[in-house]
Amino acid sequence: MKTVINTPIEHVSINTEVVAQYAGTVAMECFGIVGMAAVNMKDGFVKLLKKESLTHGINVKCVNDLLQLDFHVIVAYGVSIQAVTDNLISNVKYKVEEFTGFKIERINIFVEGVRVID
Repeated sequence: MKTVINTPIEHVSINTEVVAQYAGTVAMECFGIVGMAAVNMKDGFVKLLKKESLTHGINVKCVNDLLQLDFHVIVAYGVSIQAVTDNLISNVKYKVEEFTGFKIERINIFVEGVRVID
């Protein structure tokens, strides 16, 4: 699916996969995020995704020129989930809006698991 920016002199189309890839990279820079999660709906199994497949843990929608992002994440054991999600929201909102030129209407974060980091 493509997101379109129209101005009087230009027409720019951005694939939502590009937005998801960028948002995933930004999310991985946030303290306390171990990785993105892929959820198997059939049996409820959660799997930590490798860096190459970050976009499988992120869903991007564009409604009325506003972005909506869903993150399925795995957080580090022992950190405050509230602090991690607040940090994730502020970083992703700022950087993705700057990158795409679109405003973010909503960011949903689904914490799918906790993992001990070595």
